[in-house]
Amino acid sequence: MTTPAADLVFLPLGGVGEIGMNLALYGFGPPKARKWLMVDCGLAFPGPELPGVDLVFPDISFVEKISRDLVAICITHAHEDHIGALAALWPRLKCRVFATPFAAGLLEVRRLSEPGAPKIDITTTHAGATLDLDPFQVEYVAVAHSIPEANALAIRTPLGLFIHTGDWKIDPEPGVGNRIDEARLRALGDEGVSALICDSTNILREGDSFSESDVARTLRALIAEAKGRVLVTTFASNIARLRAIAEAAQACGRTVVVAGRAMDRAIQVARECGYLDGLPGFHAPELLPTLPREKTVVIATGSQGEARAAMARAAANDHPSIKLVSGDRVIFSSRVIPGNAREVHRVINNLCNIGVEVITDHDHLVHCSGHPRRGEVARMYEWVRPKIAVPVHGEAHHLSQHVAFAKAHGAGEVVSARNGDIVRLAPGAPGVIGQAPHGRLYKDGEVVVNEDDSAIRDRARLAFAGVVSIALAVDRKGELVGDPDVVFAGLPKRGKFGEDMGDVIDEALFAAFEGLSRPRRRDADAVSNTIEKAVRGAVQSVWGKKPTVHVMVVAT
Repeated sequence: MTTPAADLVFLPLGGVGEIGMNLALYGFGPPKARKWLMVDCGLAFPGPELPGVDLVFPDISFVEKISRDLVAICITHAHEDHIGALAALWPRLKCRVFATPFAAGLLEVRRLSEPGAPKIDITTTHAGATLDLDPFQVEYVAVAHSIPEANALAIRTPLGLFIHTGDWKIDPEPGVGNRIDEARLRALGDEGVSALICDSTNILREGDSFSESDVARTLRALIAEAKGRVLVTTFASNIARLRAIAEAAQACGRTVVVAGRAMDRAIQVARECGYLDGLPGFHAPELLPTLPREKTVVIATGSQGEARAAMARAAANDHPSIKLVSGDRVIFSSRVIPGNAREVHRVINNLCNIGVEVITDHDHLVHCSGHPRRGEVARMYEWVRPKIAVPVHGEAHHLSQHVAFAKAHGAGEVVSARNGDIVRLAPGAPGVIGQAPHGRLYKDGEVVVNEDDSAIRDRARLAFAGVVSIALAVDRKGELVGDPDVVFAGLPKRGKFGEDMGDVIDEALFAAFEGLSRPRRRDADAVSNTIEKAVRGAVQSVWGKKPTVHVMVVAT
């Protein structure tokens, strides 16, 4: 029997067809005996359609199945959408993990703040390092991004060289962290790149992205001209932005106060890694009442309108230490992540009601993206000259536009992939050759459940139409014992013509019970099903919505 030839496949389980939740696999070997390399393990944040869900993770059931052949997990950078699911999912895999010191540091300080979080054995690496992970050789290649120590991965196999860009941009003055290593990428292109697996996040935008240095100059001017207190909210992981704010404050003789646990953790790790060297220590919010308003800059979490973050609490006059008044200035040095617009606008409106001046990226250059626009992506294709292109990290519109872009910029073959697609990259013609199990897991409190878990579906229904709970006892003669116990929540008190909702439920309940023959009254299932249908229908007739109805029947 002929042994099947080895191939090299790419398998995304998150981040391809969506923004966030990035997780990718590379497999090398015969189809039934491949060794696998995993790149990143990120999360996404739930929308309003998932009430009660805290975080969204990629479904790793396929990875668990091949875990014995998983040689390592390589982390490209420390953003939550690339690393945030690792603590929850790694105990199911328990393989080697490689990450840079900043990423490893953030994971460790988060673990120390979360009782019961697993201790992950992380091997630190750095730009320029090469890892021998048989049958893969993985080289970390420096790229610029909106977080320190971002890297692309050059993955060498016996079937060729493959570049996984991760998140990147071209920024000649990133402030903190890497510049993109153009020379190394050009050298890899000269070596011969079989495939480029490339970020698509900003492929819809023409030109080049702005530099962190441009944002830093704007922030310095806005802080210098401010008359009262200045509060800047931004992403905690953007250490270059934090440094720029602190340097602007220092130049104006202002004290820097930091508010928010995520900010505290990021600053702790940034100081350990040397990214805030030369800056004085920052202060806790409790110091604010002792400082002149015109001599402070507050850096706060909550740029996405998170209800319990420092920014939202200050805007609602609910923060114990941060008090804003008319004449203060608040700068949103961030972008609104899709899905968060309502929450952010609520915070902004609260600030405006106080009389605070609000500045966003619509007013001044106070934020820039960490992802490449079309001009930068064109240069990446020029540098590495891949035979094959696979657009990733984007929604369907981003990916389809990137497919056309790659074809126009010299890629010989372009593969349009989605989560779960098994893409053969070598040997022979590239393309999708199969499907792997994929989907989502939900962190619900302290447990992780599958996306088809009944609790998630039930909660969504309850959020839409409420619940009615009925308990009743029936004796051996088929008679009610006492009065049924009825509790309802999430329903209006009155129907469309003023009917009392409690009376509507009671009338439907008793009518349904009395309509049953005595033998059927002694059948608990028959009683439960009949009353459930009757009450649901009665409520719908006066409300227009069907609640969830639970009926418990006790035989005495």
